[in-house]
Amino acid sequence: MRAAATGRPRLEDRRRAGDTARDEVLDAAGELFTTCGYAATSTRQIAEAVGMRQASLYHWFRTKDDILEALLSGTVTRPLAWAERLARLPLAPEVRLHALTHLDCRQLWESPWNLGILYLLPEVRTERFARFSRDRDHLRTRYRDLSRAVVEALPPAVPGDFVADPDDEVVFRLTETLPNLRADATGRPDQPLRTADLGLHALGWRGDRTALRAASLAVSRPLAEPVGEDGGAGRSTGR
Repeated sequence: MRAAATGRPRLEDRRRAGDTARDEVLDAAGELFTTCGYAATSTRQIAEAVGMRQASLYHWFRTKDDILEALLSGTVTRPLAWAERLARLPLAPEVRLHALTHLDCRQLWESPWNLGILYLLPEVRTERFARFSRDRDHLRTRYRDLSRAVVEALPPAVPGDFVADPDDEVVFRLTETLPNLRADATGRPDQPLRTADLGLHALGWRGDRTALRAASLAVSRPLAEPVGEDGGAGRSTGR
């Protein structure tokens, strides 16, 4: 018996990055949302950018909001997974926080499109995106708890030396500056690593930075994978 079709044929051969049609839709949407604007982009434009019929796009996503949610969710579910894996390793608090920050910054800095700037969309602040907001809050809590652990392990601060309060969420906030740096083309090629260093420094950590980087990279490299269009694993097209 012939299997039922799952969507209409493509109008053109594959021309977007991605291993599946869904990945290609996300790649096209990521480009259009971040370059043309979310409100100005239609599902028809996304389908045309992929080379498929609009009806085929609806096989993967019912609405444009569903596409945006998939793109945004990928940017927080990956660092949450990294945090879980790092928590199971016997690491010093500063190494664990540095590794998570570096990995998180890398995916914001190196993914195909600058998806982090979509956090500021007014649509994202509505109840429709409550699940993404909850996941982002969970990630924020992870950063805060790791920051507290770093500060608790530090010797008494030197008088006059500024030390950020972990509850101010300075490391999480520093991480989320990367989309703006990227949009302004003002960051450096090694910005993810520099930001991870800066986060520890802001908390008052004053140890051997070279040794910290080496320990952090040793645990983060096995976790790192090419960053796909939805923030998840997949082929990266450069961003």
